[in-house]
Amino acid sequence: MRIIRISYFVIAAMFLGCFYSFSQQIVVTTPLNTTTKAEALAKTYFEKGEFEKALISYTKLHNKVKGNPKYIIKLVEIYQQLERYNKADSILTKQINLKRSPLYLVDLGYNHHLQGDEEKAVTYYNQAISKILEKPVHAYSVAQRFEDHALIDFAAQSYERVTDAYPDLNFSLQLARIYGEQAKIEKMFNSYINFIEINRPYVNQAKRIFSAFISESADDTNNITLRRVLLKKIQTNPDVLWNQLLSWLFIQQRDYNKAFAQEKAIYKRFPETLQGILDLANIAIDENKTETATTILNYIITHASSKETVIIAHQKLLNIALANANPEDYPAIDRAYKDLLTRFGTTAETLDLQISYGHFIAFYKNKPEEGSSFLKKTLDIKLQKYQQAKVKLELGDILVFQEKFNEALIYYSQIQLSLKNSIVAQQARFKVAQTSYYKGDFNWAESQLKILKASTSQLIANDALDLKLLISDNRQEDSLQTALKLYAKADLLAFQNKTNRAITLLDQVLDNHKTETIVDQTLYFQAQLFEKQKEFNKAKANYEFIIENFKDDILIDDAYYALANLHINQFNTPEEAKALLERIIFNYADSIYVVEARKKYRTLRGDAIIN
Repeated sequence: MRIIRISYFVIAAMFLGCFYSFSQQIVVTTPLNTTTKAEALAKTYFEKGEFEKALISYTKLHNKVKGNPKYIIKLVEIYQQLERYNKADSILTKQINLKRSPLYLVDLGYNHHLQGDEEKAVTYYNQAISKILEKPVHAYSVAQRFEDHALIDFAAQSYERVTDAYPDLNFSLQLARIYGEQAKIEKMFNSYINFIEINRPYVNQAKRIFSAFISESADDTNNITLRRVLLKKIQTNPDVLWNQLLSWLFIQQRDYNKAFAQEKAIYKRFPETLQGILDLANIAIDENKTETATTILNYIITHASSKETVIIAHQKLLNIALANANPEDYPAIDRAYKDLLTRFGTTAETLDLQISYGHFIAFYKNKPEEGSSFLKKTLDIKLQKYQQAKVKLELGDILVFQEKFNEALIYYSQIQLSLKNSIVAQQARFKVAQTSYYKGDFNWAESQLKILKASTSQLIANDALDLKLLISDNRQEDSLQTALKLYAKADLLAFQNKTNRAITLLDQVLDNHKTETIVDQTLYFQAQLFEKQKEFNKAKANYEFIIENFKDDILIDDAYYALANLHINQFNTPEEAKALLERIIFNYADSIYVVEARKKYRTLRGDAIIN
């Protein structure tokens, strides 16, 4: 029955929304009627604190429409502002005697509270609650009126008592919000969970709310409470929803093995899909938890009935192997690729695996001609336009790797022509700009990047903006653009996996262009390359130099955040990390890192988060 009532509510809300929209259109062309003008004037007086004028206006409105509760409440509030409590009492008593809504009892109680008579106030509050037990239709309005007066304890009592008396009524959502304000965390979690049990579409909203109360620490009191609540639900009312929420909690805590246990429990009950487990593997990969990710992917390979899923898992395993490989590992990786392609064939179904193998041959084995030749054969397979574009993107990248820029631009341009305005076409346009930047054609690169700032892909738009700023900030200062050309060459070397050579070239920029604006960007880029080479002390020195010497620079918050992560993940020096994160939180409130910085800071400090 509850679900049906909610449906009626939604339909009614949609109808009223349409009606409101229609009425707004009428207002544009029709003069305001007298009542509306008078009401607007009365409201203006009230908001400005001109209460005597507001009193006159609202009295006239009330005399026109005696039973309008909006005008009655406003008159009461005005009399209270003017400290004419007897007048407010008289209005409210009259409404109560007329057996109008019990919310007037709340206001009558509050009127006595303003006069310091707390005992009498509580008497009226309790009378209001008793009335809604007789007529539960008034429960929401009375509880809301308590909240309007910041009487949240009485609001909670209203919902609790009416729910006890009428178990079919569900005020879990309202109670959950109030319990959160009262810091009654366990009750809040239980109420939200009771609500989503019968309103499952709200589960993502519940997660967003939960995330404000929990932290990344499994030892956080709120985390322990939520875990206990969910485990109890699993025992008393088994449902995969609770396993899903428990898995989500473990992911927030970065406890991926425990999340994996929950995902396996879900899979055993619903073996139709491994998507949840695959999503978890992707999260573990992103967090560089390679051992856990490998375990999860091997589980997928063992249990998946879909060939596509098996191929995806194998490819992700190869990506993990490559990320941690030395050149002596390449022959084994090469054999793994070949075995998979022999097993599953070179078809459209294995296209991503083939593209990955072509990239491996060119960029890791340093055999671009062989990689390019392998990929060109895939174009003989019957492919859709989008699939052909993916192959051509990789072929273009291999040509950039070989510094055959003009040939690469041909492939990127073909993609733009065949799939106009698509995301892949925007990717190709970005690669055109990037290639032009690598070859030192900064004007053309910048013209393409200006277009991409409005890309429908936020990632492409952000990358385009970053590259455009790099070019525009640094090409004006030096007419020969010497430093920017060196930087672009180092960027190309990094793209070619020639990391040490890129680092050396960036040293030239730092040695020969010490007074130019590109110095801070060079230091930051070089620090990232040092991290890739696991030279963490050198990366630390670069970040510290930026913080010390470029306090007003756009990269200052990037440097603080990157250095904090080094202290957390590599040096195990949490106090230093806390100090750096604190600087972001208090000094760079507009930073894109501020939300993550606050979460990491609270975790390091061991906060029990309640807001």
